[in-house]
Amino acid sequence: MTNPILNSFLPIFYIAWSDDVLTEKETNLLKESINTQDWLTKADKKELLSKINIDSPPSRTELQEWKESIKRAVNQDSEEELLTDISIKLALLDNPKISNEKLKPLYFYLQNLEKLLGIISNEAVYVFKERHDTITSKYATEATFSVEKLTEILDGNQAETINKVKKIISRPTFKYEESTDIEVYREKVLKWCKILAKEGLGSTAYPKAHGGQDDVEAYFSIMETLSYHDLSLVIKFGVQFGLWGMSIQSLGTEKHYAKYLKKVGTLSLPGCFAMTETNHGSNVKSLETTATYDHKTKTFTINTPHKLARKEYIGNAARDGQMATVFAKLIIDGTDHGVNAFIVPIRDSKNKVHEGVTIEDCGLKMGLNGVDNGIIYFDNVVIPKENMLDRFASINSKGQFESPIASDNRRFFTMLGTLVGGRIGIPRSALAAAKSALTIAIRYGDQRRQFGPQGGSEVPILNYRMHQRRLMPYLAKSYAIHFALQYVTQRFLNRKESEMQEIEALAAGMKAYSTWNTRDTIQECREACGGKGYLAENRFAALKNDTEVYTTFEGDNTVLMNLVAKNRLSEFKNQFGEMNALSLFNYVVDQAKTSITYKNPFATRNTDENHLVDSEFHIHAFQFREREIQASAAKRIKKLLDSGLDSFDAFNIAQHHLINVSQAYLERIVLEQFQLQIEKTKDEGAKAILKKLCQLYALSTLEKNASWYLEQGYMEGVKTKAIRKAVNQLCWEIRQNAVPLVNAFAIPESCLSAPIITKQ
Repeated sequence: MTNPILNSFLPIFYIAWSDDVLTEKETNLLKESINTQDWLTKADKKELLSKINIDSPPSRTELQEWKESIKRAVNQDSEEELLTDISIKLALLDNPKISNEKLKPLYFYLQNLEKLLGIISNEAVYVFKERHDTITSKYATEATFSVEKLTEILDGNQAETINKVKKIISRPTFKYEESTDIEVYREKVLKWCKILAKEGLGSTAYPKAHGGQDDVEAYFSIMETLSYHDLSLVIKFGVQFGLWGMSIQSLGTEKHYAKYLKKVGTLSLPGCFAMTETNHGSNVKSLETTATYDHKTKTFTINTPHKLARKEYIGNAARDGQMATVFAKLIIDGTDHGVNAFIVPIRDSKNKVHEGVTIEDCGLKMGLNGVDNGIIYFDNVVIPKENMLDRFASINSKGQFESPIASDNRRFFTMLGTLVGGRIGIPRSALAAAKSALTIAIRYGDQRRQFGPQGGSEVPILNYRMHQRRLMPYLAKSYAIHFALQYVTQRFLNRKESEMQEIEALAAGMKAYSTWNTRDTIQECREACGGKGYLAENRFAALKNDTEVYTTFEGDNTVLMNLVAKNRLSEFKNQFGEMNALSLFNYVVDQAKTSITYKNPFATRNTDENHLVDSEFHIHAFQFREREIQASAAKRIKKLLDSGLDSFDAFNIAQHHLINVSQAYLERIVLEQFQLQIEKTKDEGAKAILKKLCQLYALSTLEKNASWYLEQGYMEGVKTKAIRKAVNQLCWEIRQNAVPLVNAFAIPESCLSAPIITKQ
């Protein structure tokens, strides 16, 4: 500009032209404003108006020259500088002697001009800055706790076993199989299983007298740790040493242990677990395969009566299995004695299928293609009497059925109850897969940069609040489930006969809760990694496809949740059945006290920050939900039964309600165990971060169930909004520890094997 004071207009002109279009409205505003200024000479006005001529816009070169001139007046380190400040400094650069009398009205004039044009001054300044630090861009990973200490807490007394497995699966031999040939993949998985057997891992849970270590807890830890690697290996391992071997140990007797367990543990006797049938799926009690006893020959004849009674989806059957634990109805002299288990040879040592046995390959599946699932038919296959697994039922010397458990129903459920270990191994395996997905997604989010403040550098996507919202609640939930599954494991290991029904229900529920969480976690992590997450090399494809079936095998999740609900309602009924008049009165009084205490206007509207993150508020809210839903479900079913409905129909009508009973029960268990873990954690750094994770788990669960709490009058809208805000804040606070938190899982890098986090 010929007159230095006119340079003060350059920042506004640049902003006005910066989108390459100066609108007619903007032009008219500028023209009118300039023409009404008496302090401008005719020449000044002409020069200024030439810069806003829409018929002759400034060239890109000219705009760049303007920007470079303006940048001379910009304080690169100031976060508070306004556009008007830059304008005045620009005028003074070429004429420092301009008087304050001229500058003061100019300052207010330019401020008013900015408002007329709708320019947001402090944001506009960033256009001219070479660097720009914001709260979002400055936030970074910074561990506030010892990663090693937290790993110790997670591993507990199983650290030695876990580290042993991690070292084995980190060997070059365990490099992932990349071939799409299903036979190549199956062969590799079998080879890995043999290595694990040679290392003594397969027989861990078996009695010491039969080559094992008598350590079921270690077996669960092995299964979980192997799940950081290839899940086909986990399932093959679980079928061979868990389902096949443990069915012998749980349902058989000493003669079976001596004959089979050592061979099973060394993998010299590959086997199957043949329970599921095409026709009946989860309904084991109604399966149709028969085992007919002939006392003259002291043999059983195993038979598939029709096509839909075939054993389906049997792991180890299509290729490698030589024997199978077959579940069949025991028939003696035409009488059906219910489901029992039998060891049936299906192939010889040279892998030739035995006469009377027909095996089909299930073929390519959605995932787990390293496992040779097959379909088995039996055409009157004869086996000796000693092949009946006879811990709970046997045939005496007279050919008569005997059992220490008189009730057929109780015997059936006792038999299945011994196999509940599978429903502990599967959710722990699923959780490991979720941890793998979270590790990849969170580490990638910390490295991947996208967008950023104008004039500033790109920002890690993990710094974006919505990205945190997507991942942090799943991170918190995975930690919560970890401690809950440790609790379930201990309950199972230290079980008493009187507690078995509760433990079975708890294991069934946690299997559903954990595997559904894994499904959702992997999907969110995949999406959070964008197109990179879609590439098979980054592991999400394998994790997603291989865990998809986790929600339906070892019991369909919805069926299992119904089982949990029925157990909870039975407990509820027993509780009231045993109550005398005084205890029933006390129960009603307690419920009334709860309503008075927590449903008063202060409590329902309390948005105090300390209250919202208070552990007592959390556990009470969870307990309240559990009790209310349980009681309302019981009332609903009673009402349906009283109306004359059959119990089957009543439960069918109330199924959605029953799922909520189970969900509320499991959420309370998970929170309770997380809070107990925090109480016993001694390391202050670990304790503090676990407390934040627990708060996030609790509040995000309350947020998910907000509509229910609103319906019940337990909270008002102002409180549910405050909870949503608290969840956002916790996600932001946990973000700085997110990478250390997934690093505490200590997953071997060779198992993660995702180029998006290893090739940066």
